[in-house]
Amino acid sequence: MNGPEIERLIQLLGRLPGLGPRSARRVTLHLLKKRETLMQPLSAALADAARAIRACAVCGNLDTVDPCSICADSKRDAGLLCVVEDVGDLWAMERGKIFPGRYHVLGGSLSALDGIGPEELNIATLVQRVAAGGIREVIMATNATVDGQTTAHYLAERLAELNVPLTRLAHGVPVGGELDWLDDGTLATALKARRAL
Repeated sequence: MNGPEIERLIQLLGRLPGLGPRSARRVTLHLLKKRETLMQPLSAALADAARAIRACAVCGNLDTVDPCSICADSKRDAGLLCVVEDVGDLWAMERGKIFPGRYHVLGGSLSALDGIGPEELNIATLVQRVAAGGIREVIMATNATVDGQTTAHYLAERLAELNVPLTRLAHGVPVGGELDWLDDGTLATALKARRAL
């Protein structure tokens, strides 16, 4: 029904997370209607990003410089290392501007079902970073999923001999959350992780 260029655009947009075929058609139509003000600047921005952005050799973050701006920031506490699964998790931590340390991006989580083992993740460089010294604490900020928990336990075993304190992000009732809306697993975790007032 549409030309091959339009169909290709719809197919490519449909591969993005959160966009199915119908949403991709709506986005395509919107882009075509706003060609000069939206589509062409977006195309140029995508081309620029594809050329300039690379993975940081130290932590795995995406940036236009290597090492990334976080690793190069001398104001950051180099003794605190937060381990995250993906760059999106790093961006979420940075959004709140609450963590003063540095990061290590694993590039995913261990998953037997998906065939992702330790070799497919950025684990060897994590062990090297911690073994090199200067790290006072490693904070495991993997997701609260089965794969995230498995990854955290595996990393704890790999880092145990390096005698660096390992901590984990708290799990449980979110700020502003109502108990009635929480699932059983979250409630159970929150109850086990209770602390004195």
